[in-house]
Amino acid sequence: MALPQQQIVNYPTFKLVLVGDGGTGKTTFVKRHLTGEFEREKYEHFYTNCGKIRFNCWDTAGQGKFGGLRDAYYTQGQCAIIMFDVTARLTYKNVPTWHGDITRVCENIPIVLCGNKVDVKNRQIKAKQVIFHRKKNLQYYEISAKSNYNFEKPFLYLAKKLAGNMNLHFVEMPALAPPEVAFDIAAQESIEQEICMPAFQPLPDGDDEAFE
Repeated sequence: MALPQQQIVNYPTFKLVLVGDGGTGKTTFVKRHLTGEFEREKYEHFYTNCGKIRFNCWDTAGQGKFGGLRDAYYTQGQCAIIMFDVTARLTYKNVPTWHGDITRVCENIPIVLCGNKVDVKNRQIKAKQVIFHRKKNLQYYEISAKSNYNFEKPFLYLAKKLAGNMNLHFVEMPALAPPEVAFDIAAQESIEQEICMPAFQPLPDGDDEAFE
């Protein structure tokens, strides 16, 4: 299935709302892409087997503190990324509120949850504690904005959902800024396997059991 045509460009553009607590790395994440820098809006371009696609990324930086965004920020949002910092427990505990804000205005849009800063050694949120995506049927990726680790995965998942075509794939990788840090990718892959292991196990009751 081809991607639907939208707006006034000759390839589809989708409004992507990027939310999460301050300091989680949202701005660093969207600025990794070397093309399309704008003062207020950030355009991420990707080339797929179904044609070119563009995300108009609305970054919450400078838009007010947690929970203080206006509904207009979310209006006409077509997809979203919620970001937390795996080294800061509070940023994960606040994910449900960010999710509630998005879904109150944009009821049925594809949403990806991202745990950023996996390159940092003092990880505070253990793999078994990351369960919110299972509760809400969201896609989850662990990322490292500063090392470009898994940069493209949230965008690819959203593109597939928006196109209604799970066979969609990128035919070339985006041009990214050089990595600023290096880390043990093998160890990170082991953590991600641990996250996937409980996928078919019953979810615990309550919202805060992971941090009790």
